[in-house]
Amino acid sequence: MRSKEILPGVTITSDRCLVLDEGPTVVLGDLHLGYERALEQEGMYVPRTNTSAIRDSLNEIICRYEPSRVVLLGDVKHDFRRSGYEEKREVRSIIELIAEAAEAVVIRGNHDNYLQNIISDLGVLAVDYVDIMGFRLEHGHSDSGVRPVIIGHEHPSVRIPGSVGGGLKIQCFVHARADGVIVLPPFSPFSSGNDLVVDEKCVMAPALRSADFASAELYGVTDVGLIDLGTLADLEGISIRFHGWRLHPLRALTAGLCLLDADYFLTVGLMVPL
Repeated sequence: MRSKEILPGVTITSDRCLVLDEGPTVVLGDLHLGYERALEQEGMYVPRTNTSAIRDSLNEIICRYEPSRVVLLGDVKHDFRRSGYEEKREVRSIIELIAEAAEAVVIRGNHDNYLQNIISDLGVLAVDYVDIMGFRLEHGHSDSGVRPVIIGHEHPSVRIPGSVGGGLKIQCFVHARADGVIVLPPFSPFSSGNDLVVDEKCVMAPALRSADFASAELYGVTDVGLIDLGTLADLEGISIRFHGWRLHPLRALTAGLCLLDADYFLTVGLMVPL
């Protein structure tokens, strides 16, 4: 499925964004623009594709949902120690793209040092939070204590281990319904994700750490849409085993993996109900 309404007027999507009915408003987080340049400063070189991929995805989202407002939920930029020319150019290009189609709302994250200097002449103010439809929207590296809250920062994912090694990693939305906490997956294609386990030491975001995250609802983001993964507690003890090769309509040839104790057929990067 491409989207799922998890609360009245609150829809999560396989486009890695959340849509609020008011506006409508598209919410996405953790772009980490300038990521490749920061790696180069550390002596690691990767193709500079982050910004172009984000631009393409944003264009699709704007066309698909026609928002009147787009909220960037923090960590717009990656390097919190400096603000180089290329990073400035990338940040400005994304903000300008959004502003051509909708109101751009920028929330500061813990990586967003110098962000206001970059965007000040674009008529956009970087803020600590915004309230929409009764929800507090903030980055999530610190917790205002206001509920319900929508955050990023965590880069949530789950890893299902293989019975003989390897496994499957799936980034996901997290909805701690009883505690009023919703966590978005990162929008950057370079963000690998923070694997959640039933141990509060492994949870970065204070709002999620203080919630009953073991019972939170998880929705995986895959090439074939959103997948209802159940809860983190449900995934404890589950493993996958090699099942041979199988032709999948969305893949030329892919390794088939059978998820034990659950009715799913898993492929590399995909998980679809049987």
